[in-house]
Amino acid sequence: MKKKLTKSDDKVFAGVFGGVAEYFGWDKSWTRIVGALLIVFPGNVFLGLLVYIIAAVVMPEKGDTNHRDDDDDIIEGEFRE
Repeated sequence: MKKKLTKSDDKVFAGVFGGVAEYFGWDKSWTRIVGALLIVFPGNVFLGLLVYIIAAVVMPEKGDTNHRDDDDDIIEGEFRE
């Protein structure tokens, strides 16, 4: 079974950093601290927040049945020449 990047059930805000930590097997607290520092300190807080918000919108919830596996996207014989 493939690992999928999903939001964490153990959320602080949207579950983005918790989901990243679960995916890579990292400690959630340290991932959240480093992620917050990367949003605040590079100089452009708005860009960091924008990237976080986009990730929060795009990442599926854990157990979300609306997203499909890669194999489900293939429809055999659809594009024939």
